Amino acid sequence: MQYTIRGIPVAVDQTLRERARVAGTSLNQAAVDALSEGSGMTGRRRKRRDLADVAGTWKAEKAVEAALADQDRVDEDLWR
Repeated sequence: MQYTIRGIPVAVDQTLRERARVAGTSLNQAAVDALSEGSGMTGRRRKRRDLADVAGTWKAEKAVEAALADQDRVDEDLWR
């Protein structure tokens, strides 16, 4: 199968080219490998990060609460 993909972001292009260089493969092979990994076809599980370790750990502090409340206050002079 052959694809033509347009609009590749510069950062993606640079990363793919670096992967190809490090692996000693072509840019095409690096792109195919990245697509295979991203689509889950390689069978390897990608390491993912969730926020379970920090969820529910918020501790209210007066200074923080005051700063957040101050951000919610409308400055009437700016809206005239």
